[in-house]
Amino acid sequence: MRLSATIADSLQTQRGYLFPWIPVFLGAGIGGYFSLKSEPGIAAFAAAAAVSLLCAFFALRPRPFAFLCWAPAFAAAGLCLAGARAHWVAAPVLDFRYYGPVEGRVVSVDRSPTDTLRLTLDQVRLARVAAEDTPARVRISLKGPSEVPPPGAWVMTTAHLLPPQGPAEPGGFDFRRHAWFKQLGGLGYTRVPVLLSEAPGDGMPVERLRRSLAQYLQHRIPGDTGGFAAAITAGDRSGVGDQTLTALRQSNLAHLLAISGLHMGLLTGFIFAAVRGAFCLAPPLALRWPVKKLAALAALAAGAGYLALSGGNVATERAYIMVAVMLGAVLLNRRAITLRAVAAAAVIVLLRRPESLLSPGFQMSFAATAALVAVFAGLRDSDVPLGPRWLRPVTALVISSAVAGAATAPFAAAHFNTIPHYGLLANLLAVPVMGSVVIPSAVLAVCLAPFGLEGIGLKVMQWGLDWILGVARFASSLDGALSHVPAPGIWVLPLLTSGALIAVIWQGRLRAAGLVPAAAALAVWAGGERPDVLIADSGGLIGVMEADGRALSRAKGQGFTAGIWLENDGDPAIQADAAARWQGFAAELPAWQGPGFQLIHAPGERKLSAIEDCKNEEIIVSTVEAKQLQDCLILTPKVMWQTGSIALSRNAGMLTARDVAGERLWTNWQPEGEKIARLRRLFRRPGNSRQ
Repeated sequence: MRLSATIADSLQTQRGYLFPWIPVFLGAGIGGYFSLKSEPGIAAFAAAAAVSLLCAFFALRPRPFAFLCWAPAFAAAGLCLAGARAHWVAAPVLDFRYYGPVEGRVVSVDRSPTDTLRLTLDQVRLARVAAEDTPARVRISLKGPSEVPPPGAWVMTTAHLLPPQGPAEPGGFDFRRHAWFKQLGGLGYTRVPVLLSEAPGDGMPVERLRRSLAQYLQHRIPGDTGGFAAAITAGDRSGVGDQTLTALRQSNLAHLLAISGLHMGLLTGFIFAAVRGAFCLAPPLALRWPVKKLAALAALAAGAGYLALSGGNVATERAYIMVAVMLGAVLLNRRAITLRAVAAAAVIVLLRRPESLLSPGFQMSFAATAALVAVFAGLRDSDVPLGPRWLRPVTALVISSAVAGAATAPFAAAHFNTIPHYGLLANLLAVPVMGSVVIPSAVLAVCLAPFGLEGIGLKVMQWGLDWILGVARFASSLDGALSHVPAPGIWVLPLLTSGALIAVIWQGRLRAAGLVPAAAALAVWAGGERPDVLIADSGGLIGVMEADGRALSRAKGQGFTAGIWLENDGDPAIQADAAARWQGFAAELPAWQGPGFQLIHAPGERKLSAIEDCKNEEIIVSTVEAKQLQDCLILTPKVMWQTGSIALSRNAGMLTARDVAGERLWTNWQPEGEKIARLRRLFRRPGNSRQ
């Protein structure tokens, strides 16, 4: 009884701080949905909804511990929410390789990680494909000479299209799931010009305005600086070169390129301060009108315009919601920057796009915001001095940069496998310029545009952006600017996040208990092992772990997959260097001797035809079907469509992308055949697993 009373008293002290737990449990339910191995049926969703309502009913009862029922109530609601969203966005997905005419309307233009321009089309028409089987959207990379059409234009071309591909390795980033929620049912490329079949109509005026603004800025501001200006104003990164992107990433300044919380906060904060200051210059107005609320409304309107102009992507939408919640608190005479405001923004984002829980942007932005609010609230409540008045802004900047960097570092390392060591220095030198020079000068250019004097603001903006790019290049060129870390296991981030949430949200001494799961997560991460063998789902690449790192079976081709494998290994080597690690690479057929089996890579018809016979424990991986070796264990794309990418480990045995992803709405696995069954039997043998 005494223990029960102690627990009850401890929980009662949290009653004023329970709201921030709502997005935590809602997110737990959403994460639970995405972790399932099979798609729930309507009965499962009905049961989850019933559990949610029943728990909510008990949570409202005036009994001890009753409010604990809110946890399963919101978790079950999160599962139903994610499932409803997944079914709501359902759209056809190609299940074959398509080559032929493609026609559609341009909805966006962007640049791929390999610096290739891409068009996203909707209202798609494909030859010999029924309307009900045609994807809602397709994305085409322009690999030939083509004029970039404006958004809203109808275009036609001849393209190769493929279904969205699965993870490059089991447990890796699942692009098929990502594409499902974007309704991208086909991706490919064209080597012929893209023809304009119909000029843009009256639709998509905002997209056309964005494109015009981006082109105008790139015309007025030369080089990558103009591309940077277009990126932070119109959300168009197509003008930023690959070298500049690399420098921004390696200096931890890539967040300045995305229109997210920092830009939205700086813009709305500047508008809020400017409008409030302007009203205060007129004492009769300042004394009679609610100046603070009027400034909040002006900032809210400016943020909404920025959201529309930037393209309304998920990161910008999330940032606007966070700002809107805080400005709404000002309008309601509440404290604007609190954990409750952050939690309210998280709830709204999750209700609108539950799948954003899995994105690096969501995780990093809310981690940084929650950590900043918690740290500065602690400093305020503890009356910690920040130095003399003239030094406080500098102290606050250093603290905020350090806290935000520390809060986002684990998520950045987990998703991007890098740790920039001079990120704090680069942010201290760049972020103040973004807030005090770039954003105000952009607003000044907009205000002066009706008088034809926008060049004044654009020139100052160019100076600020040149400084930021210079900082990025300097920081990225320093010795030891970047460290590479291996990808964590599937449970590392959830465990680390749970510990951090306890430390930030819980009130009292027990918040220190959050260090236990956080430390356990870091220990699991540090002790994790990478697969001994990785096989690409296309059959075009094999990677085996050697003493000096992963050895690749090809020096060229399959560059995207090779890059992902090496990044996840925490290996900075390029593909050619990794291929040189393969012993006997100069041989006609790269082969690797494993424990009880031999792996042979024979991409293409010529190399596969060089094999006349094969042994029982030989595994041949090829990109084409083998007609003369029907009884051999040959993994071809047709076979690999049954499993996706494959990982082989001495300790864990065989793991496929299908084993991890399961049977979901966005997966389209073919039934496993005899060859995959033989492969599984081979790796169940004592000599091939847990050695």
